[in-house]
Amino acid sequence: MAWLLDKEITRELPKEWNGIVPTEVFIQESQNIVEKAKNAGITLRIIGGLSIALHCQEHRDFAKKLGRIGTGVVKGQEYSDIDYVSYRDQREKIKELFEKIGYAKRRATLSTAASERQIYYHPKGWFYVDVFFDKLLVANHPIDFKGRLELDYPTITVTDMLLEKVQMWEAFSVKDLKDCLLLLKAHDVKDKGEKESIDASYIAKLLSQDWGFWYTATTNLKKLEKFISEIDKLGPEAEIDPKQIENNDREEISRKIKTLLERIEKEPKSLGWKMRAKIGTKKRWYNPVERPETVGGFGIWEAILKEKG
Repeated sequence: MAWLLDKEITRELPKEWNGIVPTEVFIQESQNIVEKAKNAGITLRIIGGLSIALHCQEHRDFAKKLGRIGTGVVKGQEYSDIDYVSYRDQREKIKELFEKIGYAKRRATLSTAASERQIYYHPKGWFYVDVFFDKLLVANHPIDFKGRLELDYPTITVTDMLLEKVQMWEAFSVKDLKDCLLLLKAHDVKDKGEKESIDASYIAKLLSQDWGFWYTATTNLKKLEKFISEIDKLGPEAEIDPKQIENNDREEISRKIKTLLERIEKEPKSLGWKMRAKIGTKKRWYNPVERPETVGGFGIWEAILKEKG
């Protein structure tokens, strides 16, 4: 892989880590880079599972009950990379920033160029960094961040975090399931934009314009609600001990999902939405960019919600 990088990178982990990069390192480094970007006049925000962890630190115990700890690609390691989003007009500044702090840039390939992203490797090979611009295009339903990165710091909003998860159709994994439950446990669902709440109004308006996104998101939300309601039976399939999840937590998460679904249902749908709805699933409604074998996930709903014979 060396030929793909701007400079040679050798993996050097402290012996006391025993081959595993601690979660605290990911959390600290992700925030440090955002702070350095801010000082350089760059708008950079953390996305993905790490952003959820940062926003849910007060609910770390619940994450442990879900078994969300230590579910990364490396066994026993919670995360494998740091994901960011910035604005396209800051691409060159981003490149200069990472070069300054010693990261090695992966040379653009057809896939990285087409998806508007840059990939960097830690100076000591601890992990890699993925930077997207304007939109999360490597998605079944692209998430547009234009004008939204200023709404929170150092991460994207919790609203966009949930959208980032429920847009997945092909590769919704156990990790994503647990991230959604953690996110919903830690944040209220409200009909207006507040920093520490999920903006049901924004989600409803966004989905009212796109039937495909609406179908994927509402299908996932309904399955999440089914899962948490039947966690005694379904929990073990997702490596969750039902005894660890108290009834009040189950009821709280279920209530929030129902509130969000009701708000989505109430929102008037656009003409384009209605026209596309007539075709339904006869025509593919999502972008086939994620596959279980490429992102480390699997068909979670097929595995968990399968009919018992």
